[in-house]
Amino acid sequence: MASRTGKKSAGKPAEEKTAVVLKNEENVGVVQIADDVVAMIASLATTEVEGVNAMAGNITNELMSKVGVKKLTKGVRVDVVENNVTVDLAVTMVYGYNIPATCQQVQNKVKSAIENMTGLNCTDVNIRIAGIRA
Repeated sequence: MASRTGKKSAGKPAEEKTAVVLKNEENVGVVQIADDVVAMIASLATTEVEGVNAMAGNITNELMSKVGVKKLTKGVRVDVVENNVTVDLAVTMVYGYNIPATCQQVQNKVKSAIENMTGLNCTDVNIRIAGIRA
């Protein structure tokens, strides 16, 4: 039902998207969900969990956020193959929270958000604790 497409437009590099075909009695059309949209859903769901301070990115993302350019998908890597989504998260936790319990909540919330909003199957939510903030 879903497939990856690489379309080129006016000299820009190919952007990979997930295409989900809506089927009814007649072909209604194609809904394409970009990987960045799935990553943003995962990022927003993660930061809603109590005990998660922020998403952690690489040094370039950290420097750009200090300048004022914020990317909501920092610290999130999404891999969409067919109908299956694998999410890798890098998070900064708040000191004093139980890490395994908080990570379990993050995994459940991210999986639920992706599956409810996109209709894709979230197979893995992998979390890397990048730091602790007081």
